[in-house]
Amino acid sequence: MADPARAARLAQRIKVIVAEALRRRVKDERAELITVTDARVTNDLQHSTVYYTVMAPDEESRAGAEAVLAANQGTLRYELGRQLNIRLTPTLEFVADEIPESAAHMEDLLRKAREQDEQVAALRKDAQPASEEKPYRWQVEEEPAEDAPAQDAASQDAPAQDGDADASSAADR
Repeated sequence: MADPARAARLAQRIKVIVAEALRRRVKDERAELITVTDARVTNDLQHSTVYYTVMAPDEESRAGAEAVLAANQGTLRYELGRQLNIRLTPTLEFVADEIPESAAHMEDLLRKAREQDEQVAALRKDAQPASEEKPYRWQVEEEPAEDAPAQDAASQDAPAQDGDADASSAADR
């Protein structure tokens, strides 16, 4: 197993070599639309995955770019072997990078959320409460009912009587 730092350095070097080889060695107009975004190498340095994007909105251009990469895979691997000083040249696998499309989708979602927030803020601007000034605050200072003091006095007398009973029973002993 190779050092992960070495694999990362090799991946960056592969990214640069493949991008330069696409620009210089591949004689196809469709290759100009390809941008190499990232490369990954396994820890044993045997296989590499190259991520790319196509700077064209239509599917025809994307399919053409994929065909160019598949047709020139040997040429690109030859360039890797020629410019890298390692014992085995890694195999190449090309994967279309989905990050730009997901980022565009996320931007659309954020834009829609911002518009909805602005609509809610506009509605809230001139809104009035449905009832009094503080509709959810309970009034704490309520006057007790007239029956409540009589019950309180009766409940206060009851423990005193129990206490007297306990005191008299203690005196009887």
